[in-house]
Amino acid sequence: MAKPSFEKFANMLDQAIERIPPGFIRNLTGGFNLRKEKKREGEYFILGEYIEDGVGCFIVFYYGSFVEVLGNDSDECWETEIMDTVLHEIQHHLESQAGLDDLGQRELEELAKALQEKS
Repeated sequence: MAKPSFEKFANMLDQAIERIPPGFIRNLTGGFNLRKEKKREGEYFILGEYIEDGVGCFIVFYYGSFVEVLGNDSDECWETEIMDTVLHEIQHHLESQAGLDDLGQRELEELAKALQEKS
């Protein structure tokens, strides 16, 4: 299968976001944003990120990163990864609203473990 076009990806992302109950995205002042580029941190591609700045908070998804990670996988694989990423970033938002960062801490632990296994 061929990778979804940017437009098709945007539609898939919209469908995933529409499944989220409004209460879970309350106070997500900048909403959901989609960028065409890819984002990397070291050798890891960033599919999405929750950002808080001085103005508010928002979620960004990187189409190019999804392309790098999923390539020509099936639409079903793309849809699953999109939904998983949406839920992951919303969890960051909800934890932030509650003054927690359990998910962020777990991510750091997983990264440390992966780096340790490489050395």
